[in-house]
Amino acid sequence: MQDQQEYDHRHIERYWQAEWAEKGVYRTPNDTIEPTYVLGMFPYPSGELHMGHVRNYTITDAYARYRRLQGDSVLHPMGWDAFGLPAENAAIEHDTNPRAWTMDCIEQMREQLRAVGFGYDWDRELTTCAPEYYRWNQWLFTRFYEMGLVEQAASAVNWCPSCETVLADEQVDGADDACWRCETPVEERELDQWFLKITDYADELVESLSELDEWPTSVRAMQREWIGRQTGAELAFEIEGYDSVTVFTTRIDTIHGVSFVALAPDHEISQSLAETDENVRQYINRFEELEGDTGVDTGLTAANPVTDREVPVYVADFAFSDVGTGALMGVPAHDERDHEFASENGLSIVPVVAPADGSEIPDVTEKPYTADGMLVNSGAYTGMESAAARERLIEEVESASEQTDYRLRDWGISRQRYWGTPIPIVHCPECGPVSVPDKELPVELPEFVPTRGNPLDAAEEFVKTTCPECGVHAKRETDTMDTFVDSSWYFLRFVSPDLGDAPFDNERANDWLPVDLYVGGREHAVMHLLYARFFMRVLSDAGLLDDREPFADLITQGMVRLDGETMSKSKGNVVSPQHIIDEYGADTARLFTMQAARPERDFDWQETGVRSTHAFVERLYDLVIGSEVEDSERDEHESTRDAADEYVAREIDATIVTARESYESLSFVDGLRESRELVSLLYRYRESSPNTQTIDRGLRVVVKLLAPVVPHLCSELWAALNDGERAGTSTEDKEASNEEIDESEVFGVESDWPEPKHDIEDYQLSRRIVEKTREDIRQIIEGAGIDDPASIEIVVTPDWKFRAREIAVETDEANVIREIVTDETVRVNKTAAAKYAKELQSERRSLSRTLSPDREFEALNRAVWLVRQEFNADVQVVRATDADETLSQTARPDRPAIRIE
Repeated sequence: MQDQQEYDHRHIERYWQAEWAEKGVYRTPNDTIEPTYVLGMFPYPSGELHMGHVRNYTITDAYARYRRLQGDSVLHPMGWDAFGLPAENAAIEHDTNPRAWTMDCIEQMREQLRAVGFGYDWDRELTTCAPEYYRWNQWLFTRFYEMGLVEQAASAVNWCPSCETVLADEQVDGADDACWRCETPVEERELDQWFLKITDYADELVESLSELDEWPTSVRAMQREWIGRQTGAELAFEIEGYDSVTVFTTRIDTIHGVSFVALAPDHEISQSLAETDENVRQYINRFEELEGDTGVDTGLTAANPVTDREVPVYVADFAFSDVGTGALMGVPAHDERDHEFASENGLSIVPVVAPADGSEIPDVTEKPYTADGMLVNSGAYTGMESAAARERLIEEVESASEQTDYRLRDWGISRQRYWGTPIPIVHCPECGPVSVPDKELPVELPEFVPTRGNPLDAAEEFVKTTCPECGVHAKRETDTMDTFVDSSWYFLRFVSPDLGDAPFDNERANDWLPVDLYVGGREHAVMHLLYARFFMRVLSDAGLLDDREPFADLITQGMVRLDGETMSKSKGNVVSPQHIIDEYGADTARLFTMQAARPERDFDWQETGVRSTHAFVERLYDLVIGSEVEDSERDEHESTRDAADEYVAREIDATIVTARESYESLSFVDGLRESRELVSLLYRYRESSPNTQTIDRGLRVVVKLLAPVVPHLCSELWAALNDGERAGTSTEDKEASNEEIDESEVFGVESDWPEPKHDIEDYQLSRRIVEKTREDIRQIIEGAGIDDPASIEIVVTPDWKFRAREIAVETDEANVIREIVTDETVRVNKTAAAKYAKELQSERRSLSRTLSPDREFEALNRAVWLVRQEFNADVQVVRATDADETLSQTARPDRPAIRIE
C-alpha cells in the first residue's frame, strides 16, 4: 500500500464515487422497514446545475448521510421534472424535439450530480416525461374524475400570447401581469378548461396547517393566505331599479357605519350599467391602467338593510367577482382601504366600534380603528361586543346568512401545448366527454411537429379516435396537464418506481411515507406544496394511502447570490459548479455552501470563501495523513500532559454533542464550525506531545463529524486511519495483498456516529472562560508592547466574589447590595464586598451563571498547554488564596486576574 502525500481531489473523488456505485452503498432494498425518507425537490432538466442545486441537494445528502451514521436505513432518491414549456420552446429553437432535448439535458445533469458525490439510490431514478410515469398521471386523473373531483368548464383564463398557453394565477408575475417564463404581458381569454376541485378540500387544507409543526411558519402563513378562508355573512342591499345586491362581509357588526357599496367591474349590475352609462363604461374599459384603489360613482343608491339609510353605489377595482359575491359594503371608520377611498371621495366616516375597555370613541379622521370592541352609534346594538353583535345581526337581519368564503379557486390544469401529459378524455358527439379506459393507458404523445399554437391540435392521427363507450368517431382531448400534476405525487412513485400495475405500492407507501425531510426553494411554498397536500388527501379518501400529509419536515432553502443579486442565467451572474468542482473539488463546494449560512437563509457567493474552504480541506488531509505520533515523544511534565489530554478529550466530546444537535436541528452551521475548530485544536495538540490514543480518537471523530458534508475526503481518511483500501492504493498493491478488507473499514464513515465518553457539564462555560482569558492575555501583551513574555500568572476569583455574583443572579429582591453584604461568606470582606455589590447591582440584568472557583481553576489548568504554546511563556494558574492579595482582588468570576512578566 502506498501513501498519497498530496491532496488530489480529482483522484480521490473519482475513486470513491466509483466505489460507492460498485458496492451499491446508497441502494434502499424494497424490504426495508420504515426507512428515513430524505428528498430534495427534483429539478427541471435545464442541462446545467447551478449553485442553488448544489446547495439544495447538499442539504439533503448531508442529512441522509448523517442518518446512516445514526444507524438508519435511508431512502434518498432523485428524478426529473421533465415536462414543460421551456423544453418545447428550446426544441423549436434548436430544430429538435422536446424528448431528445430533455433526455440530453438529463444525461448531462445526472453526470454533474454524480460529480458532486450525492448519495442517491439511482436505481429509483424516474423521469416524468416517460410514458411509464405519465401513464399514472392519466390513471390518477381518471380516479379523480370518478370521484367527482374533475370538471370541465368555460372560464376566463390567463393567456400568454407568446407561449400560446394558459397560465395559472400563480404563474402571472408582478404588477405588470407578465408571464413567469417569458415576461410577456398576459391577456384574458374565455376557454373550456379542465379543473381539479381542490376547493372541496379547502377547509381541511387550511385547518391541518396547524399540525405541521416542523414546517416554516412563513410557509404555513403563505398557504393560509393563498387559501384565504374568511368566515362572515352575506346580506342584501336593495337598489332601486334592480332586485338587490348581495354583499359579503367579515364585519357585519359594523353595518351601522356603511357609507358606500362597491361592485366589481364585471358584476352583472356593473355590466348592465355600462350599456347606458358612459362614465361606467369608460371606467370598466380602463380601470386596470389606473393606480391605487379607484372607482366610479354610478349615481345609484343602496338601502342599508338595518338602518334603511341610502348610500352611494360605486363600481370599484378593489371589489372582485371571484372573491365573496363581487360586491362589498364600505365601512371607512373600520377598514384601511375603505377609509382611503372614502377620504378621496368625500364620503362619511362614522365610528361604530370603540375599544371594549370603555375608553373614548376613537378619532377615525386620519386612520380607522380596525380591531373588535364594543359597538357605539349602532342603535339597539350599542353596547354589545363585536362577536356577540355579529351573531345577533345574522339571526335578526332577514337577508343575512353566515357564509365562508375562500380566495382559493379550483385548479385549472389544462395547458395548450405539446410537452405534457395528454389528458385522457375522448370527446364523443353522442356520449360527451368519456374517460380513456385504464387498459388503453398511457395515451402517448405523437411525434413532435413544431407549429404555432398547440401541436396536438394539428396531429390528426392523434386527435381522431373512437368513443370507448359507443364506438362512434370521436376526438381526443388535445390539452395537456399542468406539470404541477407530475410533481404532486412523484414522491410516492419513488417507493416502487418499476411497479407496472399501479402508480405505487400501497403497503410500502404507507410504511415509508410521509417524507421525513423535504428540501426545496421557497418559490414552491404555495403551488407545489399545496397541490401535493391535496393529492395525498384524495388518494387517502380513495383508500390508497393512510397518511394525509406528504412531508413531515420541510426546509425552504435560501438563495445563492452574487454581488447581492440572486444568481440567474438571465442576469448572467451564474457561477458554474463544474468550474468549482474542477478547480477546488466537490467536497470544497459542498462544505462552502453548507457553512456559509443556515439552510433557510440567503448567502453571497465569495470566491475568497471557496479558496479558504479548500485550504481547510487540504489541512484536514494533512492532519490525518501526517498524524503519526509516538508516546515516547512526550517529554513534558506529566500533570501538564494529563491536563492537555483532558482538555482535548473534553473538546472532542463537546464537538460530538454540538455536531449532533446541529445535524438534528438541520442548522448544520454550528456543527461545521465546531468541527473546523476541532481540526485546528488537533493541529496544535499534535505539536504538544499528544497522547496517541487521544489524537487518534480526535482524528476519527472529526472525520466522521465532517463525513456527511465532506464525504469523499472523509472516506479516504477513514480508510487511512483503518489501514483500509484508499484512492492512493495501486492495482498492484491490491493484487499483492491477500488480506480481505472489511467493508465497514472502507465505508466506515457510513457505519456509526461517535459518542461522547465524558460528562461535558458546564462545557460552554469552561470554553468561554478559556477563550476570554486567552483574548485578555493577547490584549495585555499588545497594549503593553511586550515582545517576549517570560511568564503568565492567571489567578481565579476568590470564593466570596463567586458567592456574591451567585446571589445577584439568583435573588428576586430589588436590593441586591443588602442581600450580598449580609451573606456569611461575603461579609468577612466587608469593604470590598460593598464595592463589588454595587457593581453587581448595576449589572444584574446582564449577569448569568458562571463556573465555581474550583471548576474555573480546573478549566484554566486544562488549557495551560494552549496558552503556553501560543505565547511561548511559562504559565501558571493560581487559586486566589495562593496568589498575591492585590492581584487576587482584581479577579472576577469568569474574568481571572492576569500578570505577565
